[in-house]
Amino acid sequence: MTSPAETRAKTTAETSSEPGAATLVVRRAKPRVQKEIIATLARAIASGRYPPNSNLPRENDLCAEFGVSRTVIREALKVLESKGLLRGRPRVGTTVRDKEDWNLLDPDIVDWMGTGFLDPALLMSILEARRAIEPAAAELAATRATTQEIADLDHAWQRMAEAVDDETFTEADVAFHTVLLKASHNRVFAQFSGLIHAAMQRALGASNRSVANHEEALRVHHWLVEALRLRDKEGARKAVEAILDLAERDLRAAAAE
Repeated sequence: MTSPAETRAKTTAETSSEPGAATLVVRRAKPRVQKEIIATLARAIASGRYPPNSNLPRENDLCAEFGVSRTVIREALKVLESKGLLRGRPRVGTTVRDKEDWNLLDPDIVDWMGTGFLDPALLMSILEARRAIEPAAAELAATRATTQEIADLDHAWQRMAEAVDDETFTEADVAFHTVLLKASHNRVFAQFSGLIHAAMQRALGASNRSVANHEEALRVHHWLVEALRLRDKEGARKAVEAILDLAERDLRAAAAE
């Protein structure tokens, strides 16, 4: 992979023969370089290279490491501060914050954490949040879901049934639960779907990989679709509870491996 410093040097070399175009090209390259710096620092933090309460290297050292100006480094640090990973303090420097302070529903943080996101305690916390919301959403969807939304749920279920690998199955599974929350026609639940999308994708992926086949998951998801078709509130709630019970069982099995 090309490092941010190499990218910057390459950009300068490519544009030096065309002074009139140089400014435009460098401005386009800068966000990409900065994004790489942010991701590199964030992954170093998430991996434990810089543990909680430790100090990051000084700005001058980071400038030398990445081959960029202090302005670029400061902007990168501000982004990481805004996401809860860092804290800047006068005379102390920039320190790493505890993971409890991180916005764990932020898609960028989910990506930066990589396999570290598969911490059993964190996955169970996501499941607990789903237990608090999805059964209620299913009851509401039983009376509020449109015919099209029920058809969309059935389509997502069909995609799950036709999936040939865990990744495709998980994508369809996430789509299924996203439609369910929107079908509740509760604006808070619908927004929760957007907030937790990346985190739920990792959580569902973890539970889906822990089973040899997906027959049980397909059965309980289809149960939910049929309950919504029948406008059966109690049946919809029980179906979701069965889905979540199965997810908990699979997560515990994965943690024990």
